[in-house]
Amino acid sequence: MSDTYRTAVCTALTGPDSVQVKERKAKPLKDGEVRIAVKAAGLNFPDLLMTYGKYQFRPDPPFVPGLEIAGEIIEVASGVTALSTGDRVMGGSKGNGFAEQIILSESSVRPLPTALSFAEGACWHGAAITAWHALNDKAELLDGETVLILGASGGVGMAAVKLAKYKGAVVIATGSNDEKRRAIEKAGADHSLDPADPDLAAEVKELTDGKGVDVVFDPVGGDLAIKATRSIAWGGRYLIVGFASGDIPSFPANHALIKGYSLIGLRAGESARRDPELAKRSETMLRKLAEEGVMRPHISHSFTLDDTVAALEALEQRAVIGRAVIDIAP
Repeated sequence: MSDTYRTAVCTALTGPDSVQVKERKAKPLKDGEVRIAVKAAGLNFPDLLMTYGKYQFRPDPPFVPGLEIAGEIIEVASGVTALSTGDRVMGGSKGNGFAEQIILSESSVRPLPTALSFAEGACWHGAAITAWHALNDKAELLDGETVLILGASGGVGMAAVKLAKYKGAVVIATGSNDEKRRAIEKAGADHSLDPADPDLAAEVKELTDGKGVDVVFDPVGGDLAIKATRSIAWGGRYLIVGFASGDIPSFPANHALIKGYSLIGLRAGESARRDPELAKRSETMLRKLAEEGVMRPHISHSFTLDDTVAALEALEQRAVIGRAVIDIAP
């Protein structure tokens, strides 16, 4: 094992251009930790936001972005009981993934499903668990219900499209251009719409025979969120997943009252931490879905570690459809 390894370091909170590839010294492991040779790292919108200091977790430079990885364990410390050198794994933390190696606690690592490649494993679990927690645990989406998925060409949105179809729902989804809408429909959406359409709510109503949708899945926020509330059915459920637009909407409470719908916030990771039994059930189901090929990530862009700036810029330019990955050791 080398004493040094290469990382993509954010050196200032000025955006992707501040990221530089540098060498770091390998640190010794502490009890309960494993060292992983990173094969692939998934790109997430928070990685981009962190380079501007705009994410809720705001590390001071210099820091290494990268929330999700997949790779092979190359060293284990004392106290590690369920993992061994050579295991193919995936894992995550609040950063440090854009690197040739990473140290994680045993509890932050899980075996890579045999059906997934390293690239798929690096960008599967975060989106999959968010979609599962939202549509299964929070919305309790039923067979035959109708769901509107905003930002459906993103990683979380596309996972939600695939899961909603698996659960038997009618899926209406939004994508900002023809290429994205084609990808969304290929992923399983029954209908794809342009989120910029001022008549979006009316189109959704027309597709649902005037009823509206039972569930709205919203990782976007901003003005689109308010537009989407006008398409919700009586007694519907509105899932607040995130704010990829950068704008946090202010929902009209009187509208929720009049239409009897629920606004439901969710944090999949925090829910798992607070409810270990829920986490165990979710993990079991997700592994089953992985083996069945459900929610397998669509990867539109692959980059090398040296191209991390370009990778983050692709996210910023909304060029990515589904997921992008950094192939660190293909």
